[in-house]
Amino acid sequence: VNFAGQWLNLRGLQSVGPLPMLYPDFDDPLRQAMRREVELLFDSVVREDRSLIDLLTADYTFVDEVLARHYGIPNVAGPQFRRVRLTDPNRFGLLGHGSILTLTSYPTRTSPVLRGKFVLDNLLASPPPPPPPDVPALVADTATEQKTLTMREAMAAHRADPQCASC
Repeated sequence: VNFAGQWLNLRGLQSVGPLPMLYPDFDDPLRQAMRREVELLFDSVVREDRSLIDLLTADYTFVDEVLARHYGIPNVAGPQFRRVRLTDPNRFGLLGHGSILTLTSYPTRTSPVLRGKFVLDNLLASPPPPPPPDVPALVADTATEQKTLTMREAMAAHRADPQCASC
C-alpha cells in the first residue's frame, strides 16, 4: 500500500483538489476515500496475483458510503470499504479513479495534458520532453470565429500546430 502511494503520488492528493466554490462536495473524507480506493485496488491485484494490466482494466473498485455517493453507486452504506463491480468502462482501472483524475486535473477543469504526462511518467516510465519554448498554454475556452471550443477541439487544434505537435 505504501508503494502504491509513493509510485502514484497519492500523498500529493492532500495538496490538490477542485475549487470549493465549483465543487462544494469535495472534502477531506472524500479525498481520503479516493486515496483508499487506489490502495485497495493495488492490494487486490497483488494479493490475488492478478496481472498488472488489471491496474488499468479492472472492472471493479472499492468504495465506502462517501465514495459510492460521489460516484453514484447505489446500495452502499457505512464506512467499510467493499468491492463493487463497475459497469461504465470509463471508470475501469486506475485511470477512472477519482484520486488519479483529481491529481491530473486543474482546480477548475480536467487536463488531458497533465493526465498524459502522468501516464508517461508513472505508468510507462517514459517522461515526455519539456515543451518547446514560447508554446502558449492550452486554454479550454479558446475561441475561433466566435465559437468556444470543447477540450477535445482545443486539443486537436493544439496538436495541429507543428510546434505543439512535437510535444
